[in-house]
Amino acid sequence: MTCRYLTLEDRRSLEQLYSQGAGLSDIANSLKVHIATVYRELARGDTGELNEHGREGYSAEVAQKAFQDSLKRRGRKQTATT
Repeated sequence: MTCRYLTLEDRRSLEQLYSQGAGLSDIANSLKVHIATVYRELARGDTGELNEHGREGYSAEVAQKAFQDSLKRRGRKQTATT
């Protein structure tokens, strides 16, 4: 397993596998990421609703937007100069 960011396609695959009831370790193996990455990703894309399996809902689009927003906030903070 390597350190990498999930793509939108990875997130859509995760969403599909998760909605079908796949186990989290199976999802991690399928995406070739650590299981902790799957847990963080599920938290990032949480919809606040339960799916048909009684699990927390996940949306790839919500997760992608949250990821892109976090990228915008990275870097040095601007300081006011007088």
